[in-house]
Amino acid sequence: MIVNICGHTLAQYCSVAEKFADCDIDLLELNISCPNVEEGGLSFGTDPHIVERIVGAVRHYAKQPLIVKLSPEVSDITEIAKAAVSGGADAISLINTLRGMKIDIHKRKPVLANRIGGYSGPGIMPVALRMVYEVCHSVDAPVIGMGGISTYEDALEFIMAGAKAVAVGTANFHNPYATVEIIDGIWRYMKENKIFSLEEIRGCID
Repeated sequence: MIVNICGHTLAQYCSVAEKFADCDIDLLELNISCPNVEEGGLSFGTDPHIVERIVGAVRHYAKQPLIVKLSPEVSDITEIAKAAVSGGADAISLINTLRGMKIDIHKRKPVLANRIGGYSGPGIMPVALRMVYEVCHSVDAPVIGMGGISTYEDALEFIMAGAKAVAVGTANFHNPYATVEIIDGIWRYMKENKIFSLEEIRGCID
């Protein structure tokens, strides 16, 4: 079981991690895309110095292996990934949603009550794939790729970019069997191409 935690202050992150320290869970995922209310509301995940500090603080309380989930809303994703690993991350997951907006032209109002929300799905996959590729080539830590994966071909692209694992989110809302179909498709691909282990193709894109 992987538990995703978030917070709006450093103390909140540490408090939640401490509460889970003795729980029977396998991994803790640190979501650093939340707004930092102590620093004017900017996301924790946009500043490498803050990322290293918060990961280090949570690492002190967390007894489980720690995954750090990165925001794509940065100019250089590799600097953020390096900071997370330097702070004590055991693995990196990316990407989180991109900020987006939708307007109802008939009501002339934003569709979302909060005006801006997280955009996910197939549209963000090229961005996610590029960032996963860059992070895999910049840090010595396992990378979990996510963002727009809806088919086995999508998942294989992430694996070829270097991801150790992939996660499927939005596709499950449209098709509850999406994850099962993706796994089955990967098995078929391996059989058809005489691939005995995903390690044979993982990170094959230089």
